[in-house]
Amino acid sequence: MQFSVRLSLCLLGFVVVCLFPQPTRGQVSSPRRFRAKVLSPSKLHVSWKEPKGEFESYKVIYTTRPGGKETEVQISKQEAKLIIEDFDPSKEYNFKIIAVRGGQQSKPLQAKHEAQRSAIEMVQSQRRPDGGVAEENNEISEAEEGFMCKTPAIADIVILVDGSWSIGRINFRLVRTFLENLVKAFSVEFDKTRIGLAQYSGDPRIEWHLNAYTTKEAVIDAVKNLPYKGGNTLTGLALTFILENSFKPESGSRPGVPKIGILITDGKSQDDVIPPAQSLREAGIELFAIGVKNADENELKAIASPPQETHVYNVADFGVMSDIVEGLTKTVCERVDQLDKQIKGLNSGWGGEPAPPPASVAPPRDLVISDITARSFQVRWSHAPGQVEKYRVVYYPASGGKPDEKVVQGTQNSVELNYLNSLTEYQVAVFAIYRSSASEALRGSATTLALPMVNDLELFDITHSTMMVRWKTAAGASGYMILYAPLTEGDPADEKEVKVADSVNEVELEGLTPATEYTVTVYAMYGEEASDPMTSQQTTLPLTPARNLRFSEVDHSSARLTWDSASRKVNGYRVMYVKTNGVQTTEVDVGLVTTWLLKNLTSLTEYTVGVFAVYDEGQAEPVTDSFTTKTVPDPLDLKSSDVSTDSFRVSWQHPASDVVLYRLTWTPTDGGDSEESLVNGNINTYLIKGLSPSSEYEVLLAAIYRNEVESDEVILIETTVERTTTIATTTTTTAAPRYGVKNMRIDEETTFSMRVSWQQVESRNIRHYRLSYISAKGDRAEETRTVPTGQTSLVLQPLLSDTEYKVAVTPVYLEGDGPTAARMGRTLPLSAPRNLRVSEEWYNRFRISWDAPPSPTMGYRVVYHPLSAPGSALETFVGEDVNTMLIVNLLSGTEYSVKVIASYTTGSSEALSGRAKTLYLGVTNLSSYQVKMTSLCVQWQLHRHASAYRVHIESLLNGQKQETKLSGGANRHCFNNLKPNTQYKISVYAQLQDGTEGPAITANEKTLPVPTPAPTKPPTTTPLPTIPAAKEVCKAAKADLVFLVDGSWSIGDDNFLKIIRFLYSTTGALDRIGPDGTQVAIAQFSDDARTEFKLNSYSDKQRLLDAINKISYKGGNTKTGRAIQHVKENIFTAEGGMRRGIPNVLVVLTDGRSQDDVNKVSKEMQMAGYIVFAIGFADADYGELVSIASKPSDRHVFFVDDLDAFKKIEEKLVTFVCEAATATCPSVPMSGSTTPGFRMMELFGLVENRYSSVSGVSMVPGTFNTFPSFHLHSDALLAQPTRYIHPEGLPSDYTITLLFRLLPNTPEEPFAIWEILNKNNEPLVGVILDNGGKTLTFFNSDYRGDFQTVTFEGPEIKKLFYGSFHKLHIAISKTSARVVIDCKAVTEKTINAAGNITTDGLEVLGRMVRSRGNRDNSAPFQLQIFDIVCSTSWANRDKCCELPGLRKEADCPALPKACTCTQDSKGPPGPAGPPGGPGIRGARGDRGEPGPVGLTGPVGDVGLPGPQGPQGRQGPSGRSIIGPPGAAGERGQKGEAGQQGAQGIPGRGGGPGREGPAGTRGLPGKDGPPGRPGPSGIIGNPGAPGAPGSTGPPGKQGELGPPGPPGSKGEKGERGDLQSAASVQAIARQVCEQLIQSHMARYNSILNQAPSPPVSIRTVPGPPGEPGRSGSPGPQGEQGPPGRPGFPGQNGQNGQPGERGQLGEKGEKGSAGVGVQGPRGPPGSPGAQGQGRPGSQGPSGRPGNPGVSGRPGVPGPVGPAGPPGYCDQNSCVGYNVGEGEDVTDGGAIPAVQLPPNIFQNYGEVEEDDPYRYYQPNYPAPRPVEPDDPALALGNIELRSPGVHRSSRSLDGEEEKLGQKRRLKRGAKKLPGLTN
Repeated sequence: MQFSVRLSLCLLGFVVVCLFPQPTRGQVSSPRRFRAKVLSPSKLHVSWKEPKGEFESYKVIYTTRPGGKETEVQISKQEAKLIIEDFDPSKEYNFKIIAVRGGQQSKPLQAKHEAQRSAIEMVQSQRRPDGGVAEENNEISEAEEGFMCKTPAIADIVILVDGSWSIGRINFRLVRTFLENLVKAFSVEFDKTRIGLAQYSGDPRIEWHLNAYTTKEAVIDAVKNLPYKGGNTLTGLALTFILENSFKPESGSRPGVPKIGILITDGKSQDDVIPPAQSLREAGIELFAIGVKNADENELKAIASPPQETHVYNVADFGVMSDIVEGLTKTVCERVDQLDKQIKGLNSGWGGEPAPPPASVAPPRDLVISDITARSFQVRWSHAPGQVEKYRVVYYPASGGKPDEKVVQGTQNSVELNYLNSLTEYQVAVFAIYRSSASEALRGSATTLALPMVNDLELFDITHSTMMVRWKTAAGASGYMILYAPLTEGDPADEKEVKVADSVNEVELEGLTPATEYTVTVYAMYGEEASDPMTSQQTTLPLTPARNLRFSEVDHSSARLTWDSASRKVNGYRVMYVKTNGVQTTEVDVGLVTTWLLKNLTSLTEYTVGVFAVYDEGQAEPVTDSFTTKTVPDPLDLKSSDVSTDSFRVSWQHPASDVVLYRLTWTPTDGGDSEESLVNGNINTYLIKGLSPSSEYEVLLAAIYRNEVESDEVILIETTVERTTTIATTTTTTAAPRYGVKNMRIDEETTFSMRVSWQQVESRNIRHYRLSYISAKGDRAEETRTVPTGQTSLVLQPLLSDTEYKVAVTPVYLEGDGPTAARMGRTLPLSAPRNLRVSEEWYNRFRISWDAPPSPTMGYRVVYHPLSAPGSALETFVGEDVNTMLIVNLLSGTEYSVKVIASYTTGSSEALSGRAKTLYLGVTNLSSYQVKMTSLCVQWQLHRHASAYRVHIESLLNGQKQETKLSGGANRHCFNNLKPNTQYKISVYAQLQDGTEGPAITANEKTLPVPTPAPTKPPTTTPLPTIPAAKEVCKAAKADLVFLVDGSWSIGDDNFLKIIRFLYSTTGALDRIGPDGTQVAIAQFSDDARTEFKLNSYSDKQRLLDAINKISYKGGNTKTGRAIQHVKENIFTAEGGMRRGIPNVLVVLTDGRSQDDVNKVSKEMQMAGYIVFAIGFADADYGELVSIASKPSDRHVFFVDDLDAFKKIEEKLVTFVCEAATATCPSVPMSGSTTPGFRMMELFGLVENRYSSVSGVSMVPGTFNTFPSFHLHSDALLAQPTRYIHPEGLPSDYTITLLFRLLPNTPEEPFAIWEILNKNNEPLVGVILDNGGKTLTFFNSDYRGDFQTVTFEGPEIKKLFYGSFHKLHIAISKTSARVVIDCKAVTEKTINAAGNITTDGLEVLGRMVRSRGNRDNSAPFQLQIFDIVCSTSWANRDKCCELPGLRKEADCPALPKACTCTQDSKGPPGPAGPPGGPGIRGARGDRGEPGPVGLTGPVGDVGLPGPQGPQGRQGPSGRSIIGPPGAAGERGQKGEAGQQGAQGIPGRGGGPGREGPAGTRGLPGKDGPPGRPGPSGIIGNPGAPGAPGSTGPPGKQGELGPPGPPGSKGEKGERGDLQSAASVQAIARQVCEQLIQSHMARYNSILNQAPSPPVSIRTVPGPPGEPGRSGSPGPQGEQGPPGRPGFPGQNGQNGQPGERGQLGEKGEKGSAGVGVQGPRGPPGSPGAQGQGRPGSQGPSGRPGNPGVSGRPGVPGPVGPAGPPGYCDQNSCVGYNVGEGEDVTDGGAIPAVQLPPNIFQNYGEVEEDDPYRYYQPNYPAPRPVEPDDPALALGNIELRSPGVHRSSRSLDGEEEKLGQKRRLKRGAKKLPGLTN
């Protein structure tokens, strides 16, 4: 660069210009400002400025000397230049340039170009006082006042102007005047003095460089237009800036020319000025400092060069700056002259000898930097010419820092620079030092290498408290530093450091926390500097827990725990236990034992127990399990004795040691009052007195325990002795008593039997027992059984199901019958199964599941048949141990009726009915295109699971067929060799990988006929003879263009023909017609609208123009509003051919005022982003046109007097329409207006009516309940083709707008919240959030193709990562990237202008930066707004109305779905009146002159109120008027607990905080782990806000006050997830385990959280924020991925964690098979021993008990964990299809076919069907008889599942299966009873 500048200087000649005085009027003015430039050794370029006034041409005469050759050249008026091709640089050229007009000539402009000497001579001549440019012969003199610098010396002057706020705009004008006078004093030319200027405040900027302007006038113009900058005062930074930017050869600085710097400032600098000023002075730059007003004089003296008397100026005010101009310019002029002489060596040198010739002062050349290491590099150069005494090498970091230097002898040409910083760019400057001067610098730069780092870091020999670290050493390291810390959000002090010598490469880390993931980082140290780190992570081993927890000796109040020992190092064990549905945890340290008896438990209560092994380092993970205590035992062996006529004694055995009381009640069986007594718990006998003789009493005895639980009563029947009197004698005798049976019970009920048992009567006089039973209704005869004396139970069967029986047992004595005991019993009903659910829907199958009924069944009958397609009903049977089955071989997309019927030995239950639907295996949007005479093409939307398509075409005329099979990625096919004018039926079948084929999706299309000559008839329109050529402005147009044409009666036939011609001409101006260019549709309207043709009707220009010519006139009234609505609903549709991401343009032509309302629909069109043009003519209403059209009106509204004037507007209309169609950015609605941009949420499908078809996305309430937000889960990874979102690429300037929040499970690693990838998945542009580093990064490629990134950090940026919603704007311009957070500007950084992007890739949301491959690479977060606005000013206009803390109601539009309560609210329009009759068509009148504007009329009276409209739907809560600021409110109460979501992924451990929801119970289940979440359901009704405080008394409504002051800063926290309190029972087990976890923390705070699973790269995170207030109850969240099991921490020994497992399998089945009566029972017992004679034969025994299923066996052992469950993306969780009432709805939901998923997941890889080879394990289905009752549809309301995928029951409250134990006698407090 220096060489080229030097060469150009050598080749420039010296020019003498002669200017003549201004000519008088009538004369021809002379040309001005001669310039000559040497282009090459043989070519000279001569130019001049044209004269003022009129002239016709130029005459140029030039002569050469020596030689005297004269040449004359005629030059045209437009040229004003001449190139001499045979230029001889050794000759002198004299020029005369004359302007010619007619016969007149101007005075000549005379100039001379001197002969050139050799390069050496030229360099020498430049350093002579007289070697400058020759003075102009008639130098311009404008008679300016003031000093003029006449020195021939030249200089490079840079003025540095303070532009800080303290100057002010008015004073800055005075600064401009001062600068103007300063510039006028110097001869400013390219080869004379050059002046550059920089302005500074907080940051400096170049206003113009030294080589920017080559004339004084140009510099003065620049001064006059100097803009005021504003900002802080950083003078030191500015001085460094001009050193590095202004005094550079590339900026116009010349070698061998004096350098002057002039500083103008008004205040003290806010940074240090001394080092930069010294650097400038050392670089040979003379500094002048001018201070004004508040300037610091000491600072000015420190800046300026000596002597201070001439180089420092300080004035009191800006107004007196002009006083110092002359003194300053004189001083500068003198110094320039002196410096010039010093440089040229004319002053005497050492010893008075003249200095060496100045030609030898030149910088060195060929800078080479080599041998680069991390701490040094070698600098070499080629010697400078002349006698160089020394070389000075200056070097400093490019990013700023103190310069260092080395000086070497002039004989050396290299130096090594040492002690540099690693990975740092250094600027290097080499100066040649001559005897009396220094050369310009030879500059270069180099970047040091990174310090060598350690390699092969290895962590090994890991125990629970130690690990070994080993690495490969780094060359040259002086030592190593090892940092290690747990990867938990703990105290930063947890990080520890170890330093070792350079010879050590292995270290043992001790004192680690068990079961904790540690990050270990090793640095190689080089003195105090460290290399890049090498990091690895490992997890210490957990403390060995206890194992194999078992329970024994479980009774009602105690249980024994036993477990296996953990390790020899264990110090003891700690037992914690808690009621599963309780809150109080009990814990006890039991020492070194492995068994423990838990006492004082509550009966019939489930307890969760954890046993912890306790070590020196803390306690291990617990082994946990649960058990349930038994019911409290009844008193034992109740019996009577000491029976007398009025008393008897009862006695019993104590059932347990903790009985506190007995309740004893006795009642006469024949009626009478009961009596009761409470007996102390240590007494077991009681004498009942005061009884009646010969009376039977029922005695009830119940035990009452310490916790007030009462046992069941035991029963005793006793009869007092009869009092008898014998008359014959004087003695009274008592007959032998006859006792009834005691403790009669009925149990073991089934649907056909029950067991009767009793306590044996202790009497030898009993012959047998007589047992009788009869139904309570008495509809069956009484049955009697005889039971031998030794037998005390009998099973009664067969009985009727669901029937109550009265059973009586009578002991038969020798003397007769004893008392009869009776009880009522009831057989079980034939219960139907419950809770029918469907899941795993596929295209040919689904799974049904149900809950077994309480009655033991023999199996289930499953009947199913299609409802929405023809097909027979099928049935099959499954065993009683089956409650789920996969029904296969179904039709796709078909709804089925499913019934499950329980089978019993006595019959069948009612059917449990429901409906289920298979997935639709069919393509969508099948349509034809490119239909020709012998071919046609079809296209369709891809099916997400199809692996192939079978495409079939058949002629409906002759049966001709064609068929082909395409791959699953094909979505179109063309058929050839077809017959013309023939109707064809095209069928497309989708096929799965297993060969399953869906139904045919068909379309009919007719090929075009063979063209025939049209009959000659008078044409209705005159077609244009040729196709109009496309206009240039429309060459790139790509839009969907609709013309809406007024066809009302007022137009008339002739005028309608003119409209058609206008449409023809306008459409003809377009270029490409069809999907790749502009699509055109036309609709005509009058009373209603008629679509002439749609957007996708024509794809070539000729056919489109032909169709326009064929449009016929409609006629009618003018209903413009209805017509625009028609266009919106019927033409701008996907079916009509509308494309997404393409501008939608509507052109409305009308001649009159509309007879209906146009404002509403026009506003809707504009707000929806349509670009609307309105053309009015004749009687059209201009105000109405303005309402219809887009803004601005001057661009979108056209008005002509008549249709003949269309030509006047056609050109402009076509231009505006095509410009709108060419725009990169479509218009979109934004905050109440339309703005060019992209609604990215809509383009990704994240809107309420489409999100359900996007996998991995659910909708949740946003910043307000009325704003939806979308939760992108970790498997979402949404992607769209770039050509679909940005078909024309990104604009040059745009703003990215995001409203989002990060979640607790958002990973620490960086992820791109949005990015654009090319087809190779390489990033092109995007925004990256680093949750770990808390930074924001924007990246793109600049116009040169270089990748550039800017990273933003700081406190404001960190707010984005605190878990709350924030609104982020990133404004991208051609020069900068600006960040605005929550409508507050944060920071701005410089970037290069961006190049455009390729559109053959993808746009992705949430992609992890370190993604490898296409799966599992998405970060979860919530997104509410995502827009790209094609303007950088949007961030300044946005008001952040979506953020509650920033919303100002006065400035913001109303919330969605909110009611407004202002006086301006309008009710709905009343009903339209009946249409009037048609009027008589009048003649068209002449257009009148516009009348004057009338006076404003008075306000009319208020009209009568209209009839009241129907009541509207209740709106959301209104908003209160903002009152004066209130005091900070108290913290709200905690919201209700949310519904239980499924277990989330484990979070990182934090300090002991509020208790979070517990993990799922860690019992091994049979089921596999839960699958991935399925498609999300429809968002539920948003939960109400948090619980409000108590309402105060209403006050008077105040005026709308100003916004209150900001409240005190609240605790930073996460936004609570919205849940409900509907699942308390389901999470009880988790809660109790969480309680144990919280109590664990008291013993070992280090182990309060289990370690997170290891990740590949992670930094030590900061502590989390305080949790936010709990949210109000909301919709149930979608199921998350599975969480950790059991107590927090490591997994137990019980296999894979899951939900609580199902009950164990039933025991072995009973002896007999299903449905067959059992074998004959044993014969009845023989009758009792007769008295001396054989008894009569007893009745024959009834058939024995049938061999039904045996009692359920004990639960079998838990099987091993099953394989992971399969989760289809469409059916992650089952949903309910059974009957019952859904409390969430008010009516039936019709079955809805889910829309096809048009938003395909990025990178989705189709999984194999896990049931591809499935073989059912149930009998093959068989047809059901048509008259089977099971086919009858029950009169029940069935609910469609819709798209809700969570498993829920639609039945009512489920009947409790086990009888609920109750406290007898109510809640009566018993005396003396204590807890």
